[in-house]
Amino acid sequence: MCTGNCAKCLGITLIPLAILCLLCNIMLFFPGGYVADQNEHITDEVWFFGGIIGSGTLMIFPALVFLGLKNNDCCGCCGNESCGKRFAMFTSIIFAAIGVLGAGYSTVVSAVAINRGPKCQVADKSWSYPFSEGNYLTNHSLWSECMAPERVVPWHLTLFSMLLAMSLVQVALCAFQAINGLIGTICGDCCGCCGTQTHP
Repeated sequence: MCTGNCAKCLGITLIPLAILCLLCNIMLFFPGGYVADQNEHITDEVWFFGGIIGSGTLMIFPALVFLGLKNNDCCGCCGNESCGKRFAMFTSIIFAAIGVLGAGYSTVVSAVAINRGPKCQVADKSWSYPFSEGNYLTNHSLWSECMAPERVVPWHLTLFSMLLAMSLVQVALCAFQAINGLIGTICGDCCGCCGTQTHP
């Protein structure tokens, strides 16, 4: 497959993933599906905006760059038809690195949030983190320690798990594009960028 076509496919895949990450992070601002009475009742990791900034907004830029690589027509510099395409592929490596950093940030935030568990109201009516070191993941009987909001534990776990999974996919896709971009920089796009010239 041409390096430009491959990059375009990656860009097409990254955009819906970025949108889903944005939505997951936004939904986490409503613990258990309810509007929080106070901002302090929202889990701290939600405020790190891993899904909104890291694997959401920041991922849009690499995706758009990858989408535009196939249609890049900046050819002909220095008498070499493919040098413009090679430079574009080199630029995609930089944006792929940005994507890896953004998605990596979201991955770390999500993993920490899953391990720590949600902030919720416990028996003494205070708001705290009743779980430690992910012990609630395998022992569902501990979930009852969260008195409010209702269903906050599965809500927290499901959304952060989705963020974690999608962020890992984004890391893999951006890393793949970094390799693809390196190949495109060295070898050029196998399909060419200015068409095939005919000689008499």
